[in-house]
Formats: sequence, C-alpha cells, structure tokens
Amino acid sequence: MTGFSSATQATPAGAVTVELKSVNSRFLDFSLRQPDELRAIEPGVREAVAAKITRGKVECRINIARDISAQPPRLNPAALERLAELARSVAQTAPDARTLAISEILQWPGVVEVPVTDVEELGRGALRALGEALRLLQESRAREGAALRGVLRERCDAIVAIAMRLKSEVPAMLVALERKLNERLSSALAPAIGSMSTLTREEIVDRIRQEVTLYGLRADVDEELQRLTTHVNEVRRVLEAGGPVGRRLDFLMQELNREANTLGSKATAVDLSNAAVELKLLIEQMREQVQNIE
Repeated sequence: MTGFSSATQATPAGAVTVELKSVNSRFLDFSLRQPDELRAIEPGVREAVAAKITRGKVECRINIARDISAQPPRLNPAALERLAELARSVAQTAPDARTLAISEILQWPGVVEVPVTDVEELGRGALRALGEALRLLQESRAREGAALRGVLRERCDAIVAIAMRLKSEVPAMLVALERKLNERLSSALAPAIGSMSTLTREEIVDRIRQEVTLYGLRADVDEELQRLTTHVNEVRRVLEAGGPVGRRLDFLMQELNREANTLGSKATAVDLSNAAVELKLLIEQMREQVQNIE
C-alpha cells in the first residue's frame, strides 16, 4: 500500500527527521538511508518497521539538522599557542616567509574544537521520530485500505449478482441443450433403427438417453456457482475482520479464479461463456487491488 509520512524529534545535538515512503509490493522490501553516526540503531529501525508493516516497498530516510548555536565550536588555546610558536620559529629561519591567514589557522588540526556529538541521544531521538512516522504512515495506509475495502465489496456484489443470475438461468439452458442434443442424436441414429442393426429401437433410445444425461451432468455448473458464492462470502468476512489480510485474500483470489476457469470450461451456451469472462475480469480487478493490501 502507498503512503508517506515524516516526523521530527529535537535532541541536544539537533533535530532528527525520519521520512517513510511506502509503495505496493507483495512482500516487505525495506531500504534505509541514514548518517554514519546512526549506524548502531539500524537493527532497531528494521525491527520497528517489520513489527508494523508486512507488505510493501518501504524507504526510510533519516536526516540530522545540527544545531550549531546549541554547541558552538571553540578555539583550543594550547593548540593555537603551539601553532604560534611554530610560526615564530619559521619567521626566524625564513624572514621572507608569508604569515598564516586566519582561515589557514582555523583549518589547522586541533585549533578548532567541535563538541562531541552524543550519538546515543541522537539514536534515541531517531527511534522516537521513527515511531511517530510509523504511526502516521499506518494512518495513511489505513485510509487507503478503507477505500480499497469499498472497491472489493463492489466487486463481490457484482460476482454474486452474476452467480445468482446464472443459477436461475442455467436450468433452462440445460433443458434446451439436452433437447437439442437429443434431436441431433436421434437424427444421426435414425438410419440404424430402420436397417439391419443388431440394436433394437428401445436400446438405441436408451443409449441416447444415457448420452444426454452424461452430457447434462458434465455441463452442470451449479456446484461451481455454489463454491464461487462461498469464496465471495469468505472474502467479505476477511474484509470485515480487518488486520493483515493480504495473504489470505491472495489465496481466495486464486480459488475464485479456479472456479471461474472451471465455469468457462463447462460453458455450453454463449450466455454462460460471457458470464465466465465477466467473472474472470472482476476477479482480476480484485486480484490487482489485493496486491496493495497488507
């Protein structure tokens, strides 16, 4: 599921900002970018993210905005005096030598002391900011999830409507199919009845009845329609239950698609074939959306 969040936590060394961006993915794919000072908290960051998010490509960026006014750099008098002594010695030996500029003096190692950053405090601030960013990201993903739930419910209603329509129309389709098949078989076997056949009229009629019955059983899709409705009801139940349901819905999409394929393979009328195509289209639309659900 997609989402973006950002949170900032103030620390004595400066403000720590955590940004999280999530896009769709079937599995958790986490990447982290952070300053070198915060390498020690990387395991904690990954653990915190994995505890809240199970699916999605998640990018995490941690930035530090240092507060120079809170910890200003200072001159080291001892280092400055040593540099001055060196400069005087050089001047005595080489009077024509150029004197050091102020910028050069400030760049001399040890002359300017930068206060040591409290890495542990920075790490604690980063983890607090991460917790807030995760909370905001979850709220964003939850809003998207609510919208997706509505879309999936609409597709479920459409699938059930097709199944109910077929349930009422299929019996008439089968009757018409059996009548047409009976007529064709009777027409094909009529010469055998009047010729020197070893089969009696009753045996031929009984064989026709058997073939029509077997074909009707193979063409009956009532069982597939019942399973289709059962799977749809389970999808609705899972959506109402909430929580991490993505993998469960993935499985149900496979089952729905299997029933739609079986329905299409048994199609013996144009209306039944069209219905199977409509079902597969609806299920594919649902499957694409399910990929976005955690």
